[in-house]
Amino acid sequence: MNQTPANSTVNRIAFVGNYSPRQCGIATFTTDLCEAVATAYAETTCIALPVNDIEAGYAYPSRVRFELAEKDIHSYRRAADFLNINNVDLVCLQFEYGIFGGKAGSHILTLLRDLRMPIVTTLHTILDNPSPDQRLVMEEVAALSDRLVVMSERGSEYLQSVYHVLPEKIDLIPHGIPDVPFVDPSFNKDLFGVEGKTVILSFGLLSENKGIETVISALPDIVARYPDTVYIIVGATHPHVLQHEGETYRLSLQWLAQQKGVESNVIFYNRFVSVDELVEFIGAADIYITPYLNEAQIVSGTLAYTVGAGKAVISTPYWYAQEMLADKRGVLVPFRDPAALAEQVINLLGNEAERHAMRKRAYVFGRSMIWSEVAKRYMESFERARAERRHYIPPGFIAKALDRYPSELPPLKSDHLRAMTDETGILQHALFTVPNYSHGYTTDDNARALLVSILSDELGNNESLGLASRYLAFLGFAFNSQNKRFRNVMNYQRHWSEETGSDDSHGRAIWALGTVLSHSTTPSFNSMAGWLFEQALPSILVTTSPRAWAFALIGISEYAQKYSGDRMANQVSEELAGRLLRSYQNDRSEDWHWFERRLTYCNAVLPHALLICGRSIPNSAMTEAGLESLHWLAELQCSSEGHFVPIGSNGFYQFGNERARFDQQPVEAQAMVSACLEAFRITGDKHWNKEARRAFEWFLGRNDLKLPLYDATTGGCRDGLHPDRPNENQGAESTLAFLQSLLELRLAEQTYLSMGALLKPTISI
Repeated sequence: MNQTPANSTVNRIAFVGNYSPRQCGIATFTTDLCEAVATAYAETTCIALPVNDIEAGYAYPSRVRFELAEKDIHSYRRAADFLNINNVDLVCLQFEYGIFGGKAGSHILTLLRDLRMPIVTTLHTILDNPSPDQRLVMEEVAALSDRLVVMSERGSEYLQSVYHVLPEKIDLIPHGIPDVPFVDPSFNKDLFGVEGKTVILSFGLLSENKGIETVISALPDIVARYPDTVYIIVGATHPHVLQHEGETYRLSLQWLAQQKGVESNVIFYNRFVSVDELVEFIGAADIYITPYLNEAQIVSGTLAYTVGAGKAVISTPYWYAQEMLADKRGVLVPFRDPAALAEQVINLLGNEAERHAMRKRAYVFGRSMIWSEVAKRYMESFERARAERRHYIPPGFIAKALDRYPSELPPLKSDHLRAMTDETGILQHALFTVPNYSHGYTTDDNARALLVSILSDELGNNESLGLASRYLAFLGFAFNSQNKRFRNVMNYQRHWSEETGSDDSHGRAIWALGTVLSHSTTPSFNSMAGWLFEQALPSILVTTSPRAWAFALIGISEYAQKYSGDRMANQVSEELAGRLLRSYQNDRSEDWHWFERRLTYCNAVLPHALLICGRSIPNSAMTEAGLESLHWLAELQCSSEGHFVPIGSNGFYQFGNERARFDQQPVEAQAMVSACLEAFRITGDKHWNKEARRAFEWFLGRNDLKLPLYDATTGGCRDGLHPDRPNENQGAESTLAFLQSLLELRLAEQTYLSMGALLKPTISI
C-alpha cells in the first residue's frame, strides 16, 4: 500500500473537462485524476467543472460544482467568475479540441483569459500539422497555462517544434492506470463464459477509426491455427457516432464476421463498462489488440490500461503505441494489414515463454503509471505552477467594463417558432400568439425559418433539425421545376396562389439554401439543398428587385464557403454585385448615399451584400460603397437619444420628402444587425459591433416607446411598433427576424470573442 504523500500548499483545485458519468475517454480520465489527487491529498479540496454536450446534462456526483454548456460562450465566462470568487488555488484543465465549443474548441479561451489563479493544462491531443484555427487555439492555451502536461515524449517534442513552447514549461506525466495484480488470464475467463478459450480483446468506445475490421479480417487465419480463439470487443458505440450514424459501424463489423465465417468466434459487449468491469475483462485477455487507423494519436487510455496490467499487446504503430511498446513491451504491425496481424497473433500464441516475458516487461514498466504515483506527479506540477507565478493575485471578482463584456443576450427560446409550425411548414401570421390559418404559408417565411433552424442547430439546439426538415421540404414543394422559380403564397389547404412567386422570395430561398450548404452537417439536407440551389440559381438573373439580388448574393457567399470553385455561382455573384454597385453609383449624391431614390424595407441588406462581394470577388469599390452606405444608413436610423429608429413602413422615405417614423418593422432591425456584423468581420472596427447591438436592443425595448417587441414568455416577437403601442400579433416574419438576429450575434461571439480576434481595420471612411 502506498504511503499518503505530505500535505500540499495547493489547498483547493478545480478540474475542468468532461466528467463521469458522461461516456468518453476524457470524462473517465478527468474523474480518475480528480479522485486520485483527492485520495492522495486528504487536506486538499478537489472540485470539478464538467462540460455538457446535451442540454439535460448528466447525473454528476457531489464533487461537481459548476456545469458548462459546450456551445454557450456565456457559460465559460460565468465559470471563470465562479472559480475566481470561490478561493480556488489552481485550475487543472483537460484540453481536447472536440469537447469545447467554438472553432477548434476556442470557447475555453474565454474562461482561461479571465482566471486569476495558475493553470496546469493536460493536453490530450497535440497535432504535428494543425489547421490554422487549431494552431491559434493551441498556442493561446499554451500561453495562458502556467504548465503543460503531456503523456508522451513525442507530445513534448511537438509542443516545442510546432508550437514553440519552452521545454522547461512542459511536464511529462504518464496516463494513469488502475493498480491491478499480475494475474494469469485463466483466472477471470469463467466470469464471461470463455473458460478454456484463447481470448483476444479490444475495448473502447466504438467508431470507424478504431480499425476493428482489421482484427476480424485476420481471424480466419488465427482460428484455422487456434480454433478455440474468441475475439471480445468491449464498449458501446461512441455517443456522438450513435447520434449521427446509429449502429452502422457495429453492424458492418457483424456482417464482416459472418462473411469471413468467424461469427461464432466474435463477441460484442455493447456497453460502456465501469473501471472495475474493465479490469476484469483485461484480466481475462491472452492478447490485447489496438488496431487504430490514425497514426496521429498522442495518447491512448486503453493501451495504457492494458500495458500496466501486464498484457501481451499487439498494436498498429500510432505515436503513443510506438513509445509504450518499445523495448519489447509489445508488438507493432502495419496499419490495415490483417495478414501481418494474424502472423503476430499466431506467433505469440505459439511462443508462451516470449509472451509471458513481454507481459512481465509491460507490467514492470506500468508500475510508475498507477494513479497514486500519477497523482504525486501532478501535485508536483501544481506546486511548480504556483511557485513560478511571479505576480500571483488572490482570486477575486473581476470588474468588467461594458465595452469588453457587453450585456448578455437573451436565452434562445423556440416555443413560439414551434407553435407557428405544423407538418407543412411555418404559418405566415398569428392572432396575438395563436397561428392564423386564414393566411396560410409563404416561401419567404419558410426560407427564413430554414435559415434560423440551421443556425440554431449549429449552436447546439438539438430539436432544430426536425424543424429544418419541414422548412426544407416546403422549399422543395414550392420549387416549380417548369419555370425554375419558387412559388411563394400557399393557402392552408395547400393550394398555391401563383406559379411564380415574388423576386424577393426567390432570393431568400437561395440565401437559406446557401446557409444549409455552408452550415449543416446533415448529408441528406445538403444533397437536397444542393440540388435546389443549382436549379434555382440561374433564375435570379431575370429578377429586377435589388433586394432579391442582395438576398441571393448572401446565399451565394454562404455556398462559396464550401464550394468556392463553382464557376456558375461566381459568375452570377459578379453579375448581381455589378448591378448593385451601378445602382449605388447612379443614385448616390452628396447628401443621399443610397442605391435608390427611396428607402423602403430590409434596407441594410443592400450594403450587406456589397460588403460580402467586395471581400469575396474582391472589389474595393464595392467594399467602400457598402461601408459608406451602411454608415449613412446607421446615422439616419439613430435617434437623438441614441437608440435605433428604423425607416417606418407607413410611407417609407422618398428622397426630398419626410421620412415615415412608424410603423417600425422587426425585419429592419434584423437586416441592420446582419449588415453591421458583416462590417465588423471585414474591418475589425468595434463601432460596427456596437451598431449591431444598438439595432438588436430595439427588440428589447431600447426604442421610441421604450417597450419590448420580444416576448420573453413565448420566445416570439411582436409584429411592429405603432406610434402608441406595439402590434401584439406575433407573426412568422417578426419572430424569425428576432431569432435570426439573436443567433447571428451568438455566432459572432463564438467566432470572434472566443478566438480573441482583435482585427485591424482594413477600410476607413
